[in-house]
Amino acid sequence: MFLNQEEKFQIVFDKLKEKQTEQGMFNAFLEIYPVEWKQLKVTFSKFNRSKQFGKTIPLPKPEQSLRKEIRVWMKKNNQ
Repeated sequence: MFLNQEEKFQIVFDKLKEKQTEQGMFNAFLEIYPVEWKQLKVTFSKFNRSKQFGKTIPLPKPEQSLRKEIRVWMKKNNQ
């Protein structure tokens, strides 16, 4: 998804003061890493423009993709 994802999620997790939730991590990630978030949206946009008519490959929206990655990370780290 993006470089150093594990490290970035850990940094976001550590910066959260309240109970760490998927939504809280998502919001904090957007605040702490706006460049990475913009890159995810740009990649998604380019992919959607490049699809040929009738040949669709489903790609989750950036919001869904980031939430899924956070959820997987949290489960893996028992957070």
